[in-house]
Amino acid sequence: MLPKTPKPAIWKFIKGSAKTLFVLEAVCFAASYGLYYRMNTDQEFRQYINEKYPFALDYYYKIGEIVGDSNIRQTDANYWSSQAAKFNNDRRE
Repeated sequence: MLPKTPKPAIWKFIKGSAKTLFVLEAVCFAASYGLYYRMNTDQEFRQYINEKYPFALDYYYKIGEIVGDSNIRQTDANYWSSQAAKFNNDRRE
């Protein structure tokens, strides 16, 4: 009969680290997809992102232009400027 030798501790560490890395990667992917989905469907959320993190919205627009929706930047700018004009008109009255 062959004697069993214990596995080195490094293999246990590598196996545990690989599982942790896989779970962490899955969580990050889910969070990034959720953020992209919300930015893709909610114009007010895009406005919030534009006010707080304009670089992130710029990357979102660049990805959209590569994928195929090239007029979303202009649509948002037109909508936000009309909302600002409406807000300013309401304040004057």
